[in-house]
Amino acid sequence: MTLLKKLIATLLLVPGLVLAAESTFPLDQAPDHTKDLAALQNGARLFVNYCLNCHSASSMRYNKLKDIGLTEEQIKDNLLFTSDKVGDMMTVSMAPKDAKVWFGATPPDLSVIARAKASGEGSGPDWLYTYLRTFYKDDTRPTGWNNLVFPNVGMPHVLWELQGVRAAKFEDVKDPHDHTKVVHKFAGFEQVTPGKMTALEYDKSVADLVSFMTWMAEPAQTTRKRLGVWVLLFLGVFMVITWRLNASYWKNVK
Repeated sequence: MTLLKKLIATLLLVPGLVLAAESTFPLDQAPDHTKDLAALQNGARLFVNYCLNCHSASSMRYNKLKDIGLTEEQIKDNLLFTSDKVGDMMTVSMAPKDAKVWFGATPPDLSVIARAKASGEGSGPDWLYTYLRTFYKDDTRPTGWNNLVFPNVGMPHVLWELQGVRAAKFEDVKDPHDHTKVVHKFAGFEQVTPGKMTALEYDKSVADLVSFMTWMAEPAQTTRKRLGVWVLLFLGVFMVITWRLNASYWKNVK
């Protein structure tokens, strides 16, 4: 038991691990745009332009984007970098060792991040949706940014031009569980400089981006859910037939 406790304590101290830095900040419910092809296409554009510079999605090929309504020409013209091909995986050229030097930890692969972030606090999409909307300016951090969902995160606010620069306001209040202590409580955001989008436009764009990452984590989920309905209907009909056959078989025995 002592060895297990030491191992857990060591893991919690490793820089960059989510367990060490995440807070209990309440998560907002992410809008589900996974059935909206236009939203998924917008999410793919945002992902390639703002996420794929540092994060890879090594389980996803560019040509899989044809499943969300994009043609091969649209993928080539709008979503590929110079040396990439339509059949390539979504990888980045940045070396992991360089990323660790710049950010303190290697940026994680985002292929299944929407599923990996699920917890008792909410779904993976909820975590991502809240996380991307709670960055604030913090000059004490190396990147100049901090986050309410993931305090002291090494990632900068890559969408700041769209959202604008915001500062977080905090207030000291008494701990409801121990009135002798004071806790630092979040009291809202203050918009320092405007972004290219309004607050509503930004929230919708983040919802599109999160929906794309949700789709990317399991591209076949729509087909799976559709087939699941037919499977359940078949099993229901088959159960009724089996029940009546069983009654017919045993009626003379009784």
